[in-house]
Amino acid sequence: MRWVRAFGRFWFDFVVGEDWRIAAGVVGVLGVGALALRAELFSDSLLAVLIAAGIVAVAVASVVRAD
Repeated sequence: MRWVRAFGRFWFDFVVGEDWRIAAGVVGVLGVGALALRAELFSDSLLAVLIAAGIVAVAVASVVRAD
């Protein structure tokens, strides 16, 4: 059981890291992207660019907010 707990803590720290807001923002962007893909709102190429831009926006917002 100790190994499972250590494994879970490693992955939590790896994904969430120092700021849970970044992880939540990325999950949100990916979720909205998945919904848009399922609804076929955009072409696949445009959706990939929009998702990438959303993830970059989350990272930039986190850096700006930290200052």
